[in-house]
Amino acid sequence: MTAMADQQPKKRQETRSPDTAPTTANVGHARTFDDAWDAEQQDINTVPLTRAEAEKLFGPTVSRPSRVTPFKVVMAQMVLSLVATLCWWLFYEPPGAAALSAFLGGAVCWVPSALFAARLKKAGASASILTWMIGEALKMGVTVAMFVAIGLWYHDVRWLPLIVTYLIALKTYWIALAWH
Repeated sequence: MTAMADQQPKKRQETRSPDTAPTTANVGHARTFDDAWDAEQQDINTVPLTRAEAEKLFGPTVSRPSRVTPFKVVMAQMVLSLVATLCWWLFYEPPGAAALSAFLGGAVCWVPSALFAARLKKAGASASILTWMIGEALKMGVTVAMFVAIGLWYHDVRWLPLIVTYLIALKTYWIALAWH
């Protein structure tokens, strides 16, 4: 431990090419380089794993396609929303407004997800990153619009069941990821 403390830090010398000679704008300014943050150099040194290395590191099922599809995630969101709605119906007073609020909270999650999944299915193999970005933007827009519509037109809304059920349905993505 003391041997490292006694060492001097390594210094990097700057070599200038003739076209980067000092000018009046940069005379007297010291340049420091931090090798640990040289992202460009790190990108150059990145080597992808081979299939054999990936299987050794992550297991033999690493190259198997996922069984979890977007429509299965939407179905799981719908099921969890209905279970949460039933729980709010059974354990909250008044049960009708709470259950409807809970159902709407789940719908705020799974309706935009279903639209996104349908958009991906329609795009098929030609889906690009732009398709995903537009789909996500539409999904967020529909989610916000649904929250606003519920707030404006459903005057008996119970916000606690609505938000809790929305969050439960939203966490389905993590459950699906773990289920992989």
